[in-house]
Amino acid sequence: MSAGLGGWLGVTRAQRMVASALVTLMCAASSAWAGLPIARWTHASGAMVYLVHSPGIAMVDVQLDFDAGERRSPLGQSGLAGAMAAATGAGVRANAAQSALDENELGQAWADLGAIFSASAGIDRLTFSLRSLSRPEVLSAAAGLAARQMGEPVFAQSLWLRDRQKMIASIRESNTRAATVAARTFAAAVYGSHPYGRQPTESDVLAIQSSDLRALHERSVRACYARVSIVGDVDRMQADALVDTLLSRMPQQNCPVLPEVEQVHALAHASQQNIAFDAAQAQVLVGQPGIKRDSPDFIALLVGNHILGGGGFTSRLTEEVREKRGLTYGVSSGFAPGLHAGAFTVSLQTRPDQARQALDLVRDVLQRFVDGGPTAAELQAAKDNLIGGFALRIDSNRKLLDNVANIAWNGLPLDYLDTWTARVQALTVDEIRAAFARTLQVQTMATVVLGAK
Repeated sequence: MSAGLGGWLGVTRAQRMVASALVTLMCAASSAWAGLPIARWTHASGAMVYLVHSPGIAMVDVQLDFDAGERRSPLGQSGLAGAMAAATGAGVRANAAQSALDENELGQAWADLGAIFSASAGIDRLTFSLRSLSRPEVLSAAAGLAARQMGEPVFAQSLWLRDRQKMIASIRESNTRAATVAARTFAAAVYGSHPYGRQPTESDVLAIQSSDLRALHERSVRACYARVSIVGDVDRMQADALVDTLLSRMPQQNCPVLPEVEQVHALAHASQQNIAFDAAQAQVLVGQPGIKRDSPDFIALLVGNHILGGGGFTSRLTEEVREKRGLTYGVSSGFAPGLHAGAFTVSLQTRPDQARQALDLVRDVLQRFVDGGPTAAELQAAKDNLIGGFALRIDSNRKLLDNVANIAWNGLPLDYLDTWTARVQALTVDEIRAAFARTLQVQTMATVVLGAK
């Protein structure tokens, strides 16, 4: 008791303030979880808004998602979506009431506000994120600046030519790494011609002009396409006004239905590519197209994969490949569901002369798991682990926002988080075995082995 008190008295005032803020944040997260109400409504612009009112700390976290991820990048211009997202930070145009800001002035404006804004593009979506104090004068200014960066980016050709060279240099450097070469080959083997399988090449980036960045932005970043997720110290009225400001610099109308993107096709037959590469460790990747995020098997596959290869040292793959036979330091499996069937992947590194033995063992473990599923003891241990750790998924506004945005983007029920533990707890061995049998076909999986001897 005295030691704990002495430790508290010995820290600086700044450290005590940080610790107090963390305690407040954790209490706020617990309070939010006690009865998590997610409000949902359609904004006047047509945007869908999702709000969790979390008044525990004077902060607001906002995420805006648009269907402008890499799956929307044209063939021959892979990387366009990511380049467009990055370019929104290179300055904003002048408007009737405000002067232009170059990238240095834009960065200084954010620093002066003490707010954080970012843009990124994943495979499915373009995401803008804002974190700000909820004090009205700060939040209003931050939302106004975010609106300009989202809706009025410069897309200057000179800046793009500079950044394009950086992208090309990054691609060249990554292509010297064994993991990158293996991953590129594996993606092409699993997805074929689907956009999920495309990786930016030097020629792709050279084919992109600033006009292409602008065109993707103009057809995609429109208020009526937005999914807006908000967690923090604002009520519904304040949140709706916040969305007014955030979307104010975007086109408010004319959101035609976006073209369909082809679906990922199942693999018709097995394939294996053996790639010579001078590396200390061989890279082994095995997998196939998996599931969409809205699959009814998602929870069963999540829990089953925790047992198979997603649970670290407690997983079956780790037990068989590492612990019993010492063929690798680490082996894992995972699903990557999205708007399309993202890959199921088993990955490991091993000594080049052990690659074949490790691969044969992985295939055997996979087949036995698909055929028989987990044991009752494995399932109970996975449930205890996942349910016991669930609170850590929502113990900050940022983590809670990630979960709310997941609900918003994938059209999940508003009570998804409230019912998650009950659905995990209710799973049976037979349900997991059936879900894996429906999803995985070990005999037709794609395999990439890089650097084996």
